[in-house]
Order: sequence, then C-alpha cells, then structure tokens
Amino acid sequence: MDDNAIAQIARPGTSLKMVKPGTGQGAPSQAMRPMSQSGRPLSGFVRPGTQSGRPGTMDQAIRTPRTAHTARPVTSASGRYVRLGTASMLSTPDGPFINLARLNFSKYAQRPNLAKALFEYIFHHENDVRHALELAALATEACQYKDWWWKVQLGKCYYRLGLYREAEKQFKSALKHQDIIDTYLYLAKVYVRLDQPLTAVDVYKQGLDKFPNSVPLLTGIARIYEGLNDMTNATKFYKDILTQDSMHVEAIACIATHHFYTDQPEVALKFYRRLLQMGVYNAELFNNLGLCCFYAQQYDMALTCFDRALSLSTEETLSEVWYNIGHVALGIGDMNLAYQSFRLTLSYNNNHAEAYNNLGVLELRKGHVEQARAFFQASSALASHMFEPHYNFSQLADQIGDMQSSFSSAKKSLEAFPDHADSKDILKQLKAQFSII
Repeated sequence: MDDNAIAQIARPGTSLKMVKPGTGQGAPSQAMRPMSQSGRPLSGFVRPGTQSGRPGTMDQAIRTPRTAHTARPVTSASGRYVRLGTASMLSTPDGPFINLARLNFSKYAQRPNLAKALFEYIFHHENDVRHALELAALATEACQYKDWWWKVQLGKCYYRLGLYREAEKQFKSALKHQDIIDTYLYLAKVYVRLDQPLTAVDVYKQGLDKFPNSVPLLTGIARIYEGLNDMTNATKFYKDILTQDSMHVEAIACIATHHFYTDQPEVALKFYRRLLQMGVYNAELFNNLGLCCFYAQQYDMALTCFDRALSLSTEETLSEVWYNIGHVALGIGDMNLAYQSFRLTLSYNNNHAEAYNNLGVLELRKGHVEQARAFFQASSALASHMFEPHYNFSQLADQIGDMQSSFSSAKKSLEAFPDHADSKDILKQLKAQFSII
C-alpha cells in the first residue's frame, strides 16, 4: 500500500477553477462586483475565447472552417494548362480550392517555402488539424528538427487537439532554438488550459526578461491575475501596459471597471471618456458611461448616455441596457419605470436572472407573494451562482411561515457568498426557532 496521495483540491490562489469570490487581493466583495458562474469576476472587456460561442461537438470543433469555402485562386484565370503533378491542387467550380485527400505531403514537406504556405492554408482556412499536423510532422523531420517555426506549428496542432503536454514539449523545444514572443504566449496559453496560472505567469515573466515591456506579455499576466481575483496585481500590470501603449483599449476598460466597482465612479468616468475620445463608439461604452454618471450624481448626463446606448444597441445588448435603466429608475424612486424596464429586459433576453430577481423584489413590495416567489425561483434556477435570489426567497419563505424552505435557501445563499451577513442572520434566527420546536 502506498501512503502517498496527490491533493485533489488546488491550494488557494493557484487555480483559475477554484477562485473563491471576494478572496482576492484588493478585490471588492461579491455584493459589489458580480461574478460569473465559474466564480471569476466579470471583466471590463470581452476577450477571445471567453464569451464567444463554442462548437457543439468535437467533430465540429476540429472540422468547421472559420472562413467561407468560396475562396478562388488568384491565378486561376491565367493557368490554362494543368500539369499532371499539380492535379491535386486544381480548383473546380463546385469543389474546394485544394483537395487535401489527394496531396502527397511527403513531397511538399521537402519544399520549405511552399510547405509553410500550404500549412497555413490547411490550418487557418480549412481548419483541418489532422492533415496540418501530418504536414508539420513531415516538414519538421525534413529540416532535421532544427526549424523553430515548424515546432511552433506542431504545438499549435497539438493544442487544438487537446494534447496539451505534447504542445508544451514542442513550444519549449522551439524556444531553445529561437526566442519569439508568440511562442511564449502559446506556452502560457497551454498552462492556462492545464489550470496552472502561476506557471503561466512565470512563462510570461521569462518572456519579459527577453523582451522587456512587451505589451502582449504584460496583458497576459494582467488577465491571469484578474482571473485569480487578484485585482491589486491586475491593476498594476494594466497600468504598466498603459505606460507602454496609452491607446490600449482592454487596459483602460479593465481599470475603469475596477474603479467603478470600488466606489470610484468619477475615476472610472475619466477612463471611459478616454475610450470615447479614442474613437470607441458603441452601446456598451455609453451604457457604462451612463452608470458612472448616475453614481457620480450627474443625472442629466446619465439619461442622455442611456438614450445613446439604446440607439446603438443590438438585440444582444438591449437587455443589458434596459436592465441598467431599471436600476437608475430604482435609484430615483420611479418604481413603475423600473418595473417596465425589467419587463423589457426579459422581452429581449428571457434568461436574464438578475431581472427576474429584481422583478420579484418589486412584486413583493406590491404584496404579490406568489408572483414574487415564481420570479425568485426562476432567477435561482437560471443562475445558481447568484446569492441574491436565494436570500430573497429565504426572506419571503420566512415571512409566510415556510421555515424549511427559508432554511435551505439561506444555506444556498451562504454557499454562493459565504460572507453575506443578512443570510447569516436569517440562518441564526431559524436555528434558534428550530431549537425551540
């Protein structure tokens, strides 16, 4: 029997999957800054791979091209005669530009210039990782394992196929031949997928030793610290980015978001105004400007910004703008406008958990207990990571005498937000009542 065992749970601050809300350095509590379902703070910037839709199946992920199939060769009009050796690269009107099944990869791997162009077409246009991997392996062998470029491409193929340890070996081998910023970025990306954020930070810092003040490397470190809820270090690195690139949109947006959620709307307003001066002109920016103006008590500007946000909104963002208008209405005491705003939020996005929760509170103020109960239950079912609907339902159940439901909801609220004082008070009262019974 072996007495040695590997710990099943990561230590605090070493995993992106085990981030506890409100535990990060310099981070506001969950009551101030909302969290995503995975426990990470909502960022001020939509990044590639975080909010975008993912393919439904593994087959779609590997095979689906990201561009159109209608690409035509530039010289197809002048190629009047087709030689026998290049018949596999003939474009037919209804077929693909290159028939990959008929290619002899061993032959093309011997021709470095053509092989690189062919690989990029297969990998980026056709998204056929299997054939791209085959070509990269043959080309690496043909150049006697001395070309760093092919090792990086092998690593990219392995990464796409989910073979992260194999990708790690290729990227490390490529760095021995040539120090390239992209290779450091890919290697750190592998460690993030392996849930080793601190190792990824070390890789970024090794890159910074070779390429001091490199903005992509600084951005990678800041993103990881933000994912770990370490807002002190994240803000520090975002400010370092701005010293190198004062037009960096992501750094400005993330610093603004941090100031907004730490009760500094006036400072956040300056950063968002900077984005506006740089030419960023969309609904999300005007929505954030409206919120900053409202909390900075510039009410006239707040309504103008929300009006502009509504005019620029798409169907995806209209629900969020109306939700924030509902919050402004609550702040000025106009309950009818707030109710209508939250209703409009649900009309554009029927799965908006926060709107269901706020409608439940408004219904409860009107004395409509059953409707409030339905809204709270819908909200908690849609977003189990939120503590507000659980706490509100616990209070409602306690008022109507359903102590068991109140007790279970209060426990769920504390699971989502362990430091919530009101949930602790309800739980303490209920335990006292249960002890009397």
